[in-house]
Amino acid sequence: MIAVLERFIQYLSSQRQYSSHTVQAYRTDLEQFFEFMKQRIGPHEQPCPENVSKEDIRIFISGLVRHGMSSRSVARKLASLKALFRYLLRTGTVKSNPTATLNGPKLEKHLPEFLRVEEIRDALASIDQKSVTGLRDRAILELFYGTGMRLSELIHLHVEDINLSGGTVRVYGKGGKERILPVGRNTGKKIKAYLLRRRELRPKAGNRAIFLNRQGGQMSSRGVQLIVHKWLKQVSEKKQLGPHVIRHTFATHLLDRGADLEAVKELLGHASLSTTQVYTHLTTDRIKKIYRQAHPRAEAF
Repeated sequence: MIAVLERFIQYLSSQRQYSSHTVQAYRTDLEQFFEFMKQRIGPHEQPCPENVSKEDIRIFISGLVRHGMSSRSVARKLASLKALFRYLLRTGTVKSNPTATLNGPKLEKHLPEFLRVEEIRDALASIDQKSVTGLRDRAILELFYGTGMRLSELIHLHVEDINLSGGTVRVYGKGGKERILPVGRNTGKKIKAYLLRRRELRPKAGNRAIFLNRQGGQMSSRGVQLIVHKWLKQVSEKKQLGPHVIRHTFATHLLDRGADLEAVKELLGHASLSTTQVYTHLTTDRIKKIYRQAHPRAEAF
């Protein structure tokens, strides 16, 4: 099973082009299941994918629930197993998929948090742009809010992906899918100001990443998260203050101002419109609140 896992991990990394964080999550989930199978069949046997049954997986999932694991974590582990066996079935390693008819626990739907326009504006204004790192931080937040791109998409941006004259940026989303995003004039100015001084960070030879750390290397996911949190905590007391809350904010503000849901889906790089529709709940709730507060007959309905 270890060899099978390594082939699957290689497939996720090279062909699906998943982020290192996502790949590691798959590895952790599947290694936990393999350990469960080793204990289930005994120390003198080696678990094989073709011998895994639906009942094995059901008992594994039930055990996680019984030990208090959250529904979201359990659902993720089942999703990892489903992805593995779909891959094994497609490659002919197994003849049937034991996860095909298994359903995960029902998840509570949590509406994504977002920032007010004033909070975003104040966060951007709070960044000191005298230093190259200040210019870099401002460009990072501007790009997140101006395009709604993912963290993984931002850290993998290369200098040639930015077209300032055309007002666009090219990103590679999940599965390596390319999309072109518009870059507003103000965001473009901040990116240009940073790029003019990028060399002060002494980029290592051949490093074309736009955003660099103080050692001249490509910024890590953690490094960008810390930067975003640093500036957002100046204006908000929300607990989750990272790149994803800016992505939520981007989508919410667009829909608040009448943007088409299909257009927002394309900008976010969602595969399904149902993923984007969560933001309509946010805008609908706000409209209802405004109505109740402002309309003199609201309480009559």
